Amino acid sequence: MNIKYNYVVIEGNIGAGKTTLATRISEQFNARLILEHFADNPFLPKFYDNPEKYSFPLELSFLASRYKQLKEELAPQDLFKAFTVADYYFMKSLVFASSTLKGDEYNLYRTIFYIIYGSLPKPDIFVYLYLTPEKLLSNIAKRGRDYEKTITREYLQKIQDSYFTFFRQNPENKYLVIDINGIDFVADENHYRKIVETIFNKDHYAGLNMVIL
Repeated sequence: MNIKYNYVVIEGNIGAGKTTLATRISEQFNARLILEHFADNPFLPKFYDNPEKYSFPLELSFLASRYKQLKEELAPQDLFKAFTVADYYFMKSLVFASSTLKGDEYNLYRTIFYIIYGSLPKPDIFVYLYLTPEKLLSNIAKRGRDYEKTITREYLQKIQDSYFTFFRQNPENKYLVIDINGIDFVADENHYRKIVETIFNKDHYAGLNMVIL
């Protein structure tokens, strides 16, 4: 397979399967893998218990850690890897902040985000795994993380809406939205191959590209 991208980002809502897909692609194609370090964020469990109190420190801590990680891991070239694949991109910071912050806090956060955003390398393509909130809740329940038990359908819908708002407001990027509600790429190898073929064997253009699998 001829890989035409140097930097691929797998995005999606909570429980969509971003890390699983990015990891499998990296193994299949000998790609450099960048995974988000979210589990060790001390504000995350506190946020799910008390969102109003911990939203701003949580989002700022994610902003700082994501910027630091991407800056460090994207800077050096790895001549022994075919390309880079990541299970998140920096825009995730603004997407989640727009759902959790309000008023002056969000305006301040947005200003800081765009100052930093311009200094990071942009992916060649953003792949967004689309699942309904109901399917996401099912996946979240299966993985059994205690601090995710309070996640609601409404919160997941807000996150989903925020992603598409970002896509529309930044049309210069290439977005591939793959509706995976009808497949299970974790359990079925053929379904996984369909996703890979959709990403790498089809032509996609700047703006929103949508595929149902």
